[in-house]
Order: sequence, then structure tokens, then C-alpha cells
Amino acid sequence: MANIERTLALIDCNSFYAACERVFRPDLRTTPIVVLSNNDGCVIARSAEAKALGIKMGAPYFKVRLDLERWGVVVFSSNYALYGDMSERVMTVIEQRAPAVEVYSIDEAFADMTGVADAESLGRRIRADVLRFTGIPVGVGIASTKTLAKLANHSAKRWMKQTGGVIDLRDPERRDKVLRITSVSDVWGVGRRMTEHLNSMGIRSAWDLANADAWTLRKQFSVVIEKTARELRGTPCLELEDVTPLKQEICCSRMFGDRLRELAPIREAVATYAARACEKLRAQQSLCKRVRVSIRTGMFNPDEPRFAKGIVCELPYPTDDTRYITRAAIAGLELIYREGFAFSKAEILLMDLCQRGEYTDDLFTETQPAAAERVMGVLDAVNAKWGRNTLRPGRIPTAPDWGMRRELMSQSFTTRLDQLWKVGCR
Repeated sequence: MANIERTLALIDCNSFYAACERVFRPDLRTTPIVVLSNNDGCVIARSAEAKALGIKMGAPYFKVRLDLERWGVVVFSSNYALYGDMSERVMTVIEQRAPAVEVYSIDEAFADMTGVADAESLGRRIRADVLRFTGIPVGVGIASTKTLAKLANHSAKRWMKQTGGVIDLRDPERRDKVLRITSVSDVWGVGRRMTEHLNSMGIRSAWDLANADAWTLRKQFSVVIEKTARELRGTPCLELEDVTPLKQEICCSRMFGDRLRELAPIREAVATYAARACEKLRAQQSLCKRVRVSIRTGMFNPDEPRFAKGIVCELPYPTDDTRYITRAAIAGLELIYREGFAFSKAEILLMDLCQRGEYTDDLFTETQPAAAERVMGVLDAVNAKWGRNTLRPGRIPTAPDWGMRRELMSQSFTTRLDQLWKVGCR
């Protein structure tokens, strides 16, 4: 029996955050759009039209604001509730049409098409269905390895008019042609510094990297670059993950809407971030043994004194109890807080995570009470049904003064009944 060629596809949303905003603003179909980071700090997403204007990713908003106004660019604050819900809709469509799917990030997924008679036709059908049912445009790259599928996806978007947003690189001749005209900097996992190192070795294109000696790459750089080179040649080194691996650490970090000098509002912020981190902890059914809390001032204003400090708080037993972890975090905060500074950010990091049954209880130490598990179960169930923070610890305010600045945020068109999209006739 002949071996069936392994076939993978990468389905990646085009300018995802901007595309989500455009779904509910069809009047902006050809208007340049940018989306800003937390606190409206910098540009984190750009539509194709905005990219064509030369707007750089990560550009500070206050520096480019006047240019954006002059160019007629529409600016949105990040609306993560909307983006998360739209992502779930996109992934649902993909999962209904592909035999096996690995959701890789909020806006992209790998699909296993091994054994599909006409993978390119399936890719075009998925692309059409995602656009039809969600309004989000996607690109589809098909190849025999993950790295080549990434490269195929990049090429499908790069030559959109010729490819129609879908390209299949399983044909060796087509694959080699694309490798030769693609810069090594466009290869998945090759960053700016790695590009500089590879260029110094005469490796400037994806073709050069594919044909470089794999063992030399491993010795000089890492096994990751070696695998990348092998995958570019068509040798699978990265498997499709049926189950998303559990996070080994969980972080919740935010910039405050305004500088905070008093301890009380920083306590509120730390309690809020701890509660959010604990939600993520319970979602993957993990327990936490240590929590790290840190705070810092703005680090780039020469006229402000700078301060940054963190502390790790040991927990007597692994827990997912928001109340217990919050108390530990606040106790740590009170030890590191210093008067006289204008703090701009706090961070909660849940560390040393484990699953139930992965650790051995000590006969003479405390364990998480069963009552705590029941309370957290009720908390999560209520919030899942009625919305986040419907039920919350008393330390968490509903509308804090220190909350993030999101002055340009769109409505939650798909997640709040009072903000549903309204269509009227004129």
C-alpha cells in the first residue's frame, strides 16, 4: 500500500482585529483601520490599507495620532471580548469542515487534510465558508509540514490576486520557487536577530536555509532552527497537537489608566488581576503553588523616579481558590509597595502549576478544602451564564478609576444583549 502524503493547512485570518471591527462597520470596507493596545498605547493591528500608508506595528499612538487623523485612518481601542467571540466562530466553521484541527492562536489554526482527495478545493471551501458565516477573510496555505504551511499561507496573502487567498506548496517545483523568492526573515520562527546571524553566514532566503547543513545549524544555533530547515525541505518535525498543551505559568498584567500613588487602588487592581488569573487557572483545571506579584512605575519618563519590584509568595498547598490566592498576592504587594512613586502597572503570575493527582499530599499539612472547590464552581458557573464579574470577590470594584483607557472601543456586538448590532432601513 502506498504511503499517503501528509497534508497540513494553515488557516490564518487577515488583519484579524481590524477585520472584526469591519464586520460590524461595513461603511469602513475600504477605509484604513488600526487597533490600539491596552490603554490606547500603541498600534497592534492594521488593515491592509493602513499598512499601505506605512503605519508601523507598535507605533506609539501619541506619536502618530496627527498623521492618522490627516490620512483618515479610523482608530479603535482593543475590544478583546469581541475578538475572542469572533475567533470562536471562525474556529467552529473550520472544525466543522476539517478532519482534525489545532487552534494555534486567536486568529489561526492548523488543519490536517491528509487523505483529502482535493486539498486545495477544500481550502477554498473553508475560506469561502468562514467569510460567509463570520465576515472574516482568511488565507489558506497547504503543504506537507507546518513550517511550509506557514510559508504557503504567507505567499497566499502576498499574491492574493493570483492565488485567490489559497496556495498549495506540496508540488516540489512550486515549493522550491517560493523558497527562492522568500526572504529568510519571513520564515516562521526566524526573528530579527536570527536573521542577522543567518545573513552573516550567507543564508538570505528560505531556499538557503532549507539547503543549509542541519547539524551545523543545530550546533551553531539550536534544535529549533535545525527542525525549521528540515521542515522547509519537506521533512515533518512538528506534529499536529490534538489537545492544546496546558500553560506552565499564567499571567495577568495590565497598565493602569492613570498613575497610582496610593496603596488602596493598587490593592484593587491586584485583586482584579488575581481573580482573572484564577479564572484561567480553573479553566485548565490546574492548581497553583506559588504566586508572584510585581509593580512598577513608568520606565521611560526621565522626569519621574523609577521603581520596580516583585515578590514570590509561597502557598501552603496547591490551590485554585481566588480568595486564597488574592490574599497571598495582596500580602506580597504590601511588602513591596513604596510611597512616593507613581505606579503604572501591576502583574500577577501564577507559578509552579500542577494538576490534581500530580502531587503527593503531606499527611501533616493542609490541603484545599472541598468547600473551596464548591464555592469556586458556583462562582464560575454564575459568571459563565450571566457574564464575567456578575459574581465576584468584594475587593473587586465594578468601574474602577484606575481601569484601562479604552476611549475608542467599539460595542460588544456579539456578547452583550444591550449592544447587539442593529440594522435599520432608511
